[in-house]
Amino acid sequence: MKKTSTRLADGRELIYYDLADDTVRDAVDRRPLDATVTTSEIRRDELLGDSVAIASHRQGRTYHPPADECPLCPSEGDRLSEIPDSSYDVVVFENRFPSLAGDSGRCEVVCFTSDHNASFASLSERQARLVLDAWTDRTSELSHLPSVEQVFCFENRGAEIGVTLQHPHGQIYAYPFTTPRTALMLRQVAAHKEATGGDNLFDAVVERERAGERVVLEGEHWVAFVPYAAHWPYEVHLYPKRRVPDLLGLDEAARAEFPRVYLELLRRFDRIFGENEPPTPYIAAWHQAPFGPLDDFDGVTRDDFALHLELFTIRRTSGKLKFLAGSESGMNVFINDVPPERAAERLREVASS
Repeated sequence: MKKTSTRLADGRELIYYDLADDTVRDAVDRRPLDATVTTSEIRRDELLGDSVAIASHRQGRTYHPPADECPLCPSEGDRLSEIPDSSYDVVVFENRFPSLAGDSGRCEVVCFTSDHNASFASLSERQARLVLDAWTDRTSELSHLPSVEQVFCFENRGAEIGVTLQHPHGQIYAYPFTTPRTALMLRQVAAHKEATGGDNLFDAVVERERAGERVVLEGEHWVAFVPYAAHWPYEVHLYPKRRVPDLLGLDEAARAEFPRVYLELLRRFDRIFGENEPPTPYIAAWHQAPFGPLDDFDGVTRDDFALHLELFTIRRTSGKLKFLAGSESGMNVFINDVPPERAAERLREVASS
């Protein structure tokens, strides 16, 4: 992998990740851009104890442009985009309309391929490995920023999810706090550790699931399963078999196997509802240990956390979506219409090869 860092016309950082070591990246951003102005602010909710990002400048962000005006495609001739060069393998750049900025963290866009009509599932294993390496590199770099406590790499896929740019891409949020979802997991880890005299909750969950009926696929270094209490109709958790706190902790064997396992999982997701259905909308979310202090979690360390990816769709059956209505949105109590055991069975049935 070759990494080349440059700057866009408004001062934002852009980084090329290339498969070939001899690739030259010297294209200049020719757009007449003013400096980016953000209004991002973090506000603490006293009743719930969590935080909300207020970012009014995002109202003006790019919204469903036609394919020939996609800002994530390479620049070509007089059509100038966020990527100055005429091609790329993987590219990462600071979001022009960030939810988090400055002392409130940082937001980045990750473009998986220059092919506008592709998807992550259509990438080669070599390309998918390059994306993994980019996620890992950005996790390392962002973790050293003084305002950052947690790094979150994710992909939103599909208009039903709310995606406004159809080019295959994901995002990275670098939060200035430990997110509420992670804090819940850390509290459960702490309670389990105390109750069992030191056992790890993540290890117990993975061991139980590997012995049960909800495993979707398993490799030498990774295992994917539908969790016992899945919140979403089709939800899969992907874990490395050797517990590590973040992407940086993966060894070469796990990195080498990841593309095959993950691409197989995504391709199965696209086949859940039948060959004639549109691509399955999904969210793919990496959960990594915070880089900030864990003093609030009763003796839990970063090494007690387990890196894992959660992949889920909001489509519950053909042509029907799972909406977060009263119980889910009002009380955060999910109601799942698809038994996890049936979801796992279906995902095993639709093997893509």
